[in-house]
Amino acid sequence: MNQNKTVLILGANSDVAKQAIKQYIEKGFSVTAASRNTKSLDEFVQENNFGSKVKVLSFDSVDFDSHKKFYDKLPIKPHIVVYAAGFLVDNEKALNDFKGTQQMMLVNYIGAVSILNIIATDKNNKNLERIIGLSSLSGVRGRKSNFVYGSTKAAFTTYLAGLRQELASRNIKVNALVIGYIRTKINEGLELNESLIMEPDYVAKHIVNAGNSFTIVPNFKWKLIYLILKVLPEGLVAKLP
Repeated sequence: MNQNKTVLILGANSDVAKQAIKQYIEKGFSVTAASRNTKSLDEFVQENNFGSKVKVLSFDSVDFDSHKKFYDKLPIKPHIVVYAAGFLVDNEKALNDFKGTQQMMLVNYIGAVSILNIIATDKNNKNLERIIGLSSLSGVRGRKSNFVYGSTKAAFTTYLAGLRQELASRNIKVNALVIGYIRTKINEGLELNESLIMEPDYVAKHIVNAGNSFTIVPNFKWKLIYLILKVLPEGLVAKLP
């Protein structure tokens, strides 16, 4: 059913993205995996014997001038696009060193808008069915422990919400995966509640099986946290860590 369909994963070197690659392959898709670190992706493809099912390309989310050329050179325009690129520094560092803040803005939001605008406005691509962006619970409400990072994810979620409306007339679905803690390299060294940590393959399953809902929150505990954060009075949000 999906044999002739292609998925483009941007930021494909993340732990979640690699699991998504595996699951898309299992469902019969071909995958174009794009990342700055093509060496790691090539090794991943070889280890899993994906062969021609996965094409590895170089993509830098913050090299905006290269985005149009990157897209134009794609041999097959994608049916599904997943923006999985992400960057995180802790809030204290972000407050005191703007380079970290800037990099989060560039990767998590500006780079996403740059490439997704190009993809979304290509009306010649009759293949496009869905765009999925990986966002975060950190972007639901501003909290003193992570508001700098959270602000980049909030902006990305808002962009995706508008993009969903923009593309509705072309019957192209847009999803925002609003994610909590994941056992990945981006979270290594952080003190996290073990009972709330999700595995990359579990999160990837929600990407690959995305439905019609705009907001997708994997795990019932995180769904509950998401709903509470949405309605919590500002005075109580201010008391959260």
